[in-house]
Amino acid sequence: MAAPALKLRLFLLILMTCWVASARGQETPTPKAEPPANSPASPPAKPLEAAPKYAHRFWDKENDWLFAGVAAARTLDYFSTLNLRRRGRQEVLITNDAVDNHAAFAAIEAAGTGLSIGASYLFHRYGHHSLERWISIVHIGLATTGDARNYSLKTFHRASAAP
Repeated sequence: MAAPALKLRLFLLILMTCWVASARGQETPTPKAEPPANSPASPPAKPLEAAPKYAHRFWDKENDWLFAGVAAARTLDYFSTLNLRRRGRQEVLITNDAVDNHAAFAAIEAAGTGLSIGASYLFHRYGHHSLERWISIVHIGLATTGDARNYSLKTFHRASAAP
């Protein structure tokens, strides 16, 4: 029971971090008054600097693999949770009714993948490129740990009534 509660808390922490990052990114700096470009008081033009080494396109090869890993972990979560329910166990993060409705549960898993990609994009957009990658890495780790836990739980056997 501790692993799903930890999974939920980490998910909420990531969600709040994304919200704070997007709110901070909307602050606009006040423009400084600069002298006209042709005036003798203007400083000489600086050559364009190369982009920082860590800047990259959002859909680069590493993010493609990380997002594929998130999707694979969520797919494994879908099947491990269905297996858990077939063995008589109870889901603790969402209601059993949501899990038993296979189409709704598949949509929830797909939304989780989309939310992870969206959170990564927010970090990418505001220049937090290492956090952008860590969102996916942590998501893959937590989902895979939960999947392993689902498969490792013993089947629930009801006590049979004595004749």
